[in-house]
Amino acid sequence: MYKIYNIGNSFPIKLTNFINLIEKNLKLKAKIKMLPMQPGDVNQTWADVNELKKDYKYSPKTSLEHGVKSFINWYKSFYNIN
Repeated sequence: MYKIYNIGNSFPIKLTNFINLIEKNLKLKAKIKMLPMQPGDVNQTWADVNELKKDYKYSPKTSLEHGVKSFINWYKSFYNIN
């Protein structure tokens, strides 16, 4: 039997906040082109980790700020980017 788990936080994060964190950690400014909602876009989404908690007693605790910073540091190190 297989099961797919949605791993994330249990609350929504604005895309602009996510982009701001990436900009901050890369020390770069994103070139943003705001467009109307596209087919398949959703107004809000967030992870429901209830099944993960129930099956594995696991509750993600990494903040978005820490996760973005850690991922960018790992990526730059892995690809030898200064």
